[in-house]
Amino acid sequence: MGAMRTDADPTPPGAWTLVIPLKPLTRAKSRLAGAARAALRPSLALAFAQDTVAAALACPAVRDVVVVTDDALASRELAALGARTVRDEPAGGLNAALAHGAHTARALHPGTPVAALNADLPALRPAELLRVLHSASAIPRSFLADAAGIGTTLLAAADGTPLAPAFGGPSRARHLATGAHELALTDVPGARQDVDTWEDLAAALELGVGPRTADATGLFGPGPWRDLRRSAASPE
Repeated sequence: MGAMRTDADPTPPGAWTLVIPLKPLTRAKSRLAGAARAALRPSLALAFAQDTVAAALACPAVRDVVVVTDDALASRELAALGARTVRDEPAGGLNAALAHGAHTARALHPGTPVAALNADLPALRPAELLRVLHSASAIPRSFLADAAGIGTTLLAAADGTPLAPAFGGPSRARHLATGAHELALTDVPGARQDVDTWEDLAAALELGVGPRTADATGLFGPGPWRDLRRSAASPE
């Protein structure tokens, strides 16, 4: 069980606080529905978030992780890893939750930069996240596009710069339109591979996922993961 980081812990100058939003597990990852295995969707969503949070907390540049969620089980499990959890008090959707999380993060750690990070990055490596945050540290506001080049997996803002999240759908274009700088990193595949579809999950598994996602996908039984989407769509 991880221990929550505190303000007394030694932290490198300029260390980041990450904000991770997570829907109630029964509503998360809706695009993984449509198959017999969709009954496992809440377990997958939790496993993705656990591996994402664990990788983030293991990154030397990360001071703290704030998870915004109203799911009681997710809150307990992610707090056990060392994350702080806060309720989604605005209840106004993804970007309102992120703005609330960023406000909480800056109240906890004045003077430190903040980054919003997707909760569905099961192949994320701490070293990849370190490279992303190192690149973001020299820019007032920046983002990392997802593997498809349409969405966003991370949005970073320096101290004193509003986060101004515009996640959801074609968020890469929206973040560009708001003046955020796109981080042109090609060696961080796990940081870009979010999971919305069965194809995304197959791609993440090929990269190598964290232990909780590996355990959760093990419930599917043996088989080549490149055939995951096709087998998932087959009738019971």
